[in-house]
Amino acid sequence: MLDLSFESPKPKVIAGAKHDWELVIGMEVHAQVASKAKLFSGASTRFGAEPNSNVSFVDAAMPGMLPVINEFCVAQAVRTGLGLKAEINLFSAFDRKNYFYPDLPQGYQISQLYHPIVGEGEVIVDMEPGVARRVRIERIHLEQDAGKSIHDMDPAMSFVDLNRTGVALMEIVSRPDIRGPEEAAAYVTKLRQILRYLGTCDGNMQNGNLRADVNVSVCRPGQYEKYQETQDFSHLGTRCEIKNMNSMRFIQAAIDYEAKRQIAILEAGGSIDQETRLYDPDKGETRSMRSKEEAHDYRYFPDPDLLPLEIEQAWVDEIAASLPELPDQKKARFVADFGLSEYDASVLTADVVSADYFEKVAAGRDGKMAANWVINELFGRLKKEGHEITESPVSPEQLGAIIGLIQKGDISGKIAKDLFEIVYTEGGNPEEIVEARGMKQVTDTGAIEAAVDEVIAANPDQVEKAKANPKLAGWFVGQVMKATGGKANPKAVNALVSAKLGL
Repeated sequence: MLDLSFESPKPKVIAGAKHDWELVIGMEVHAQVASKAKLFSGASTRFGAEPNSNVSFVDAAMPGMLPVINEFCVAQAVRTGLGLKAEINLFSAFDRKNYFYPDLPQGYQISQLYHPIVGEGEVIVDMEPGVARRVRIERIHLEQDAGKSIHDMDPAMSFVDLNRTGVALMEIVSRPDIRGPEEAAAYVTKLRQILRYLGTCDGNMQNGNLRADVNVSVCRPGQYEKYQETQDFSHLGTRCEIKNMNSMRFIQAAIDYEAKRQIAILEAGGSIDQETRLYDPDKGETRSMRSKEEAHDYRYFPDPDLLPLEIEQAWVDEIAASLPELPDQKKARFVADFGLSEYDASVLTADVVSADYFEKVAAGRDGKMAANWVINELFGRLKKEGHEITESPVSPEQLGAIIGLIQKGDISGKIAKDLFEIVYTEGGNPEEIVEARGMKQVTDTGAIEAAVDEVIAANPDQVEKAKANPKLAGWFVGQVMKATGGKANPKAVNALVSAKLGL
């Protein structure tokens, strides 16, 4: 197990003109359930379909059409709760959240206010090696997404696409435990990582499959501690909600701007209006969207078309037994089994696909060498070319074979890099390429000794210099490697050069 020390979140202290201020952040992350069908209908959830082509009669709120719960979506919510070490509520119920908007045909959203399917849990956020923060999860509830209003096709008109209407969302609500912009981004990053390991959400922020509402407030130093003692939110200051953030960079920028905006108002003697705001990435600022509604504004009431949802503990246990190895567990195992540093293990487990790739490369081989090749050679090349690991032209079996050839002494590190380039650009079996192109390392001591003798005999002046300064022996090693086309075993060359020069 990794030795993680948990410490109280260190607040982001912002110096105002008159006082120091601290940030307090809570987040509501909307994660689209990885399901091919919607929450209450059989309509497709495929992204990029023609507008209004993935719409059932239920989604369009046609008279007489009744919702039917998608059991798979319920299972995915339970799976997510278990992955976040949360309480699973065997009894939950759906409510209607009433409001008018053109892309909401029903005139209400089906959600879970009073009885969510998942209760309290936690996310462990890695802030630096050996140090982690605990962010408490208040609840996770299932709800249906709204459609999309499109305003940029015709300046005089707005269009409505109902393809997203009814898509299942998990709203993951945190406590106000986050204390800075960087920590907020780290929290969303870790949550996204866990969801992708679980397979309950693909985490694609660009497509809107994972987006966050960020609640920001500022308070004077010491007020947060009073909140922790009393659970009285009035100590934290009035919060503003920044809606629909779908970028880690924008989350940080929006929080930073919003905090400074609130501080400027407070220090000028004003007060903060509780409201919903949007972030404009072009201007780098938040702007008011609407006053922040309370629960009573939505006139919540139990949905009369849906019975309460009652699930059995045996079903929950069955889902729990199917959970995969999660990021923190995998990271600890990589450190223990492969002798990796925490940093390397973190890089390799950041994505489940990368972790699986590494394990195939390292199977039966030197773990540290495998990590070095995957992180530095492969990831470095892919990043430079703008590719994902799923687009790698080098399979884990091919890279593993290259490392195997190094370990057997068939090729040197330098030859291995040349071989990697060939496999990356041309493909092929590494062992066959080495044989066909005569790339195998020269291990014949006699042949290497002859090359060393030849270089020494041709450079008497350099010999005297090397005897006076042993560091210059490296020059002879380089010349021998050059003379043998880089095929000589470097260890053998070093040993023979030292012996011949009497060093």
